[in-house]
Amino acid sequence: MRISKILGLIAMAFLLVFSACEPIEDRDELKNSFDPDQIELAVVQATSGGNKLSIQMRTEGVTGYWDYILDKKYTDRVEVVFPFTGTHEFTYYATTPYMPNNDPAETEYVQKTVSVEITQLDEPLPQAYYDLVGEDLAGKTWVFDGGPTSDGGQWWFMSDPTNPWAIWWNAAGDCCPPADAAGKMVFDLDGGPNYTYYADAAGEAVTGSSFKFNGDYSKITIEGPANLLGSMEGGGNSGVYDIVEFTADRMVLHVPNAAWATGWTWVFVPAE
Repeated sequence: MRISKILGLIAMAFLLVFSACEPIEDRDELKNSFDPDQIELAVVQATSGGNKLSIQMRTEGVTGYWDYILDKKYTDRVEVVFPFTGTHEFTYYATTPYMPNNDPAETEYVQKTVSVEITQLDEPLPQAYYDLVGEDLAGKTWVFDGGPTSDGGQWWFMSDPTNPWAIWWNAAGDCCPPADAAGKMVFDLDGGPNYTYYADAAGEAVTGSSFKFNGDYSKITIEGPANLLGSMEGGGNSGVYDIVEFTADRMVLHVPNAAWATGWTWVFVPAE
């Protein structure tokens, strides 16, 4: 009797071992654990048509990030003062359980959008917008702080990648201003963050570009067919500039990755 019981226990143990080795589920079948259509998004305005917004993802158990044009944030809710009127679309990117090759860097996302119409800028904007486009937000023109010919000034120069004021070669001041040294740039918020470029004061406008600040206003990005005055090979052509100094009367920008492993510095002032 004891032997039969022992043999029975051994057989049961083998059965448990083999059962544990069998896959419970087909890993290749793991996909979204939610229906993207069921994700609830909302934009709550503090006032009717106003620009103070609470951008919300309201579905429990969903993680991801918001792209709300001005910036991206890995959170369910973003509180923001939006800087321009018009109808705008914000996108929530929800993470899925599927991870190719089990690599977190390859996490897949599904996306859903929500739109909002802003008819009035009734909430004051961050100061950077007033400095850039004017106190009345009607638009503002910027030019180089010197030139357009070589004048000994420091307004477009090669610099140390880590120090925008350490001049390695004062290009514009010494001999070689950029081809668009007599040009101008116009920034405005007419329905969006608009950027207009002129190669010279009487030249044809290049439109269709935009600008944006990053979250802490330490960088400005130019996107679209036109770039900054004096853009050149390297970091300047990527359209992303570090803000070194910025007031209503002066704007100093820098890139640490210009051509030939150098930095480059731009100095602008409002047009008179």
